[in-house]
Amino acid sequence: MKKLSVTKLQPGMILARSIINDKMIVVLSENTPLTKAHITRLSFLDIPEAFVKDEYELSSNYLNVEAMLNRSNAFVAEYEEILSTAREIFYASTKTADVPIQKVDAMVDASIIPIVQNSGVLDYLYELNHLATDVYQHCVRVSILSGVLGKWMELRKDQIKDLIIAGFLHDIGKTELDQKILDKRLENMTPEEYDLYMQHTIQGHHLIAGKEDLADGIKLAVLQHHERMDGSGFPFNAQAADIHAYARIVAIADIYDNITTEREGYRKETPFTAIAKITKDMFTSLDPAACVPFLTNVQQVFIGSTVILSDRRRGRIIQYPADFAAMPLIEIDPETIVDLNREKDLSILEYNPK
Repeated sequence: MKKLSVTKLQPGMILARSIINDKMIVVLSENTPLTKAHITRLSFLDIPEAFVKDEYELSSNYLNVEAMLNRSNAFVAEYEEILSTAREIFYASTKTADVPIQKVDAMVDASIIPIVQNSGVLDYLYELNHLATDVYQHCVRVSILSGVLGKWMELRKDQIKDLIIAGFLHDIGKTELDQKILDKRLENMTPEEYDLYMQHTIQGHHLIAGKEDLADGIKLAVLQHHERMDGSGFPFNAQAADIHAYARIVAIADIYDNITTEREGYRKETPFTAIAKITKDMFTSLDPAACVPFLTNVQQVFIGSTVILSDRRRGRIIQYPADFAAMPLIEIDPETIVDLNREKDLSILEYNPK
């Protein structure tokens, strides 16, 4: 390995050691292929140097390195392979009313756990611009996000795997619903249709309740991911003490994905809209024990990123206030810094515009 000043780093270099900031938060993990955005972020965080792999380390695994040099394309290929397996699992569940848990477990071990370890996964997920109306696609993303949050919470490896499985299975009950209901926006459902929709958590729990190789926490996450700490959720209006920790975490991943993904009838919002929603709800309907590590870490992900504001000015995220403020500070130029928490009439229109 070799140590380089951040000013000497180039896209495509591979980190040889994890980079940890003064708050003991992992900024970038070992083996991360550096992108231009990564390097900019390190500069903004005043990290002076990094260890990268040298030619000897890279030459021993050339084919893998070649794929990592364009990590975004590699991520898409891995993600599409996961979607193919997920589609088969959901199709089998629809046809047989039986979830092939062994296939789920194999997919998680072989494909999703490695993706969760990828420090750029949130950016990569956001860049997937296709319309994602299929339930299994949403479930794949929630499984990845749940695993990432579990990692940020420093849970054990077995707990993180449980969370990934819980995220993947959280909407499995929707395989029991009529597609006409799934295609409707919630606000356009009749009362009868909405009652049926709310049953998907119970139906999902019913599908997996007899699976002895699934942890109870996974089963409860499927049942309770729409429950809320203040009792405002469904299907049973459960309150804090009665909601399993896995369900509380999957709920955050579910909210984040629903806001940041383009779906039929719903406009794709930026991650900052999702962060604002989670910040607003973290001491009422959501669990602060999961929200705080999520917000602390996800904000670090966006430092150095380019944004376009609603007044069409382009700027760069330089920091977040230390008081869990929902919005970042944007540097428009060396003389102009915009605090979106104070300037309420402004918002982020685009994130990392092409």
